Amino acid sequence: MTRKILLTAALPYANGAIHLGHLVEYIQTDIWTRFQKMRGHECWFVCADDTHGTPIMLRAEKEGVTPEQLIERVHAEHARDFAGFHVAFDNYYTTHSDETRHYSEDIFAKLKAAGLIEIRSIEQYYDPVKLMFLPDRFIKGECPKCGTRDQYGDACESCGAAYAPTDLKNPYSAVSGAQPVLKSSDHYFFKLSDPRCQDFLRQWTQQEERLQPEAANKLQEWLGSPGENKLTDWDISRDAPYFGFEIPGDNVESTGKYFYVWLDAPIGYMGSFKNFCDRKGLDFDEFWGKDSTAELYHFIGKDILYFHALFWPAELAHAGYRTPTKVFAHGFLTVDGAKMSKSRGTFITAESYLAQGLNPEWLRYYFAAKLNGSMEDIDLNLEDFTQRVNSDLIGKYINSASRAAGFVAKRFGGQLLHAHSNERFHADLPGIAEAAEEIAGYYEGRDTARALRRVMALADQINQYVDRNQPWVLAKQEGQEARLHEVCTLLINAFRLLTIYLKPVLPKLAQRAEEFLNVAPLHWRDAEYLLPPAHLINGYEHLMQRIDPKQIDALIAANRESLEPAATQAAAQSAVPPAPTIDPHSPQRHAQHQQATAPSPQPSPAGGEGANGGAFAPMIGMDDFSKVDLRVARIADAQHVEGADKLIRLTLDLGGETRNVFAGIKSAYDPAQLVGRLTVMVANLAPRKMKFGLSEGMVLAASDTDGKSPGLFLLSPDSGAQPGMRVK
Repeated sequence: MTRKILLTAALPYANGAIHLGHLVEYIQTDIWTRFQKMRGHECWFVCADDTHGTPIMLRAEKEGVTPEQLIERVHAEHARDFAGFHVAFDNYYTTHSDETRHYSEDIFAKLKAAGLIEIRSIEQYYDPVKLMFLPDRFIKGECPKCGTRDQYGDACESCGAAYAPTDLKNPYSAVSGAQPVLKSSDHYFFKLSDPRCQDFLRQWTQQEERLQPEAANKLQEWLGSPGENKLTDWDISRDAPYFGFEIPGDNVESTGKYFYVWLDAPIGYMGSFKNFCDRKGLDFDEFWGKDSTAELYHFIGKDILYFHALFWPAELAHAGYRTPTKVFAHGFLTVDGAKMSKSRGTFITAESYLAQGLNPEWLRYYFAAKLNGSMEDIDLNLEDFTQRVNSDLIGKYINSASRAAGFVAKRFGGQLLHAHSNERFHADLPGIAEAAEEIAGYYEGRDTARALRRVMALADQINQYVDRNQPWVLAKQEGQEARLHEVCTLLINAFRLLTIYLKPVLPKLAQRAEEFLNVAPLHWRDAEYLLPPAHLINGYEHLMQRIDPKQIDALIAANRESLEPAATQAAAQSAVPPAPTIDPHSPQRHAQHQQATAPSPQPSPAGGEGANGGAFAPMIGMDDFSKVDLRVARIADAQHVEGADKLIRLTLDLGGETRNVFAGIKSAYDPAQLVGRLTVMVANLAPRKMKFGLSEGMVLAASDTDGKSPGLFLLSPDSGAQPGMRVK
């Protein structure tokens, strides 16, 4: 039965380059799309640039262009990078479109008619210099809990505390540096707390396996038990100046308010597909109408699950549209066990990877070999990357063809055996053809890691057959011509089957293999039979090069950011900072539509300027310093903290005494890498009760002022220092 399937991937924000972290999702979705198309299903893959919001407006202003010019340029860059990695969208569009505007206004009007939109007056910080209201991530100041400077207006990256922007001490605008003032404004709210939404979401999130088990459990935490009302209403409007769609008033009057970008961003899925339908003559309602029987899947990062599994289905259902069949969330990407880093050269853009001459299908294969359909994070270990690609793709898959092709060309005029070798194939290479449905099941479940393990096990079986039959020996033996022809024919057929199984992951390599095999584009059903007798293959040319470790070294060197002297950096700063690169796979994805880089605050009269740490704190006396008891500690254990995006639970050995400390260092360190390491802690800090447990001290780490490069660095004493020693 032919299925009708519509796929989407999260919309990349039009404020920065595509990097390897982004590509995890798009490669995963592309593999699943290609697999479904190979199975003969009607399957469409649409996406778009997410183009609205304050960061877009500020970046365009800084570059001296209009927002429209900026998003048009970035769209071309994104499309180029996706094409470079063979991500084959059926439509790659923009949210700044008539179609997205239409569905945004339509959904808003229907929610309003249903009594689910409410106007409320709220009090927000306002930048008196820039003349704009400031979202939480545009306000910085001192954490009200621990006093750390330069923290955002919603959470402290040092101690992990959450708070309101009005709780910050000494707040300043991240746009102009000015002290903000409180000002009232009317905003539109989507009443997610309405019992209709609550009841619908409790049912929707638990039925028909719409979500992975871990995602469904997380949704239950957010929803609470029946009778609880844990969901808060959602502010869906923003004040001018703002780049986006203005909210229409009654009788087409101007409201002066704009749809918050997170309202129209997922609606961009509908806008992109509508644009595609109009060009291809498809029926939009057949996929998006309330009575649609088509399948609709969203591939997203786990950090935007809240928006896609709560706000989005509630909007759709109460506006008269169908809801997603399933939402597939994936984890984040680390490189060599740590967060991507410009200073280490592991913050790698798609453009730089391709510019260094690396084959994009190396990365497609490696990501596929790591993804298992869960929300687990995956790691790009560059040494393992080199070894796995060279071993699996070159040493196993391609080797199965190259060891036979030359003999077929030279000894048999490029023709396979004239007699059909079906029975002999299944006898000599049992299970190769029969594995098709098993592997298909792994692809269907997005467990590409298991699919590729199975394929490589088959490749091992094929290469063992080569070693047993040794065609190079048969070629030298008199009277073994027929046996040589048979062995090589079986190997070419086996290579063809492996090509079918790998084609969703390696589309361009499969295309080259199809040209060598002299066959039409392969479909999954082609695994049911072998090549016909006397089939003529083309001359063999090497299909893929090995990775040279020097290529990886060059890639890292090309992406390593040189750290300029502090004076040069300070001179280069401007009043309006450059907008940050937006990463839809970061834990703060939902906030980064509204995030800008803050200029350092003015130094206090008693302090000076540090190279990377911002203003020095006011001078203290020796008596003040001596009150702080700093001790060497050994990290006896380190664990992830469930439900915390930034914290790691450390068990610290102080030489006979252990302490439990929650440290906000998850963005920079893998817990497994910390065990056994020496560090420095504040041993006489009063214990602090957190929702995750009691924190009995603080470890010391160095960082820059804005939380970006050079990054976060845990302090470590020289070897020889012992746990419990005092730092003076």
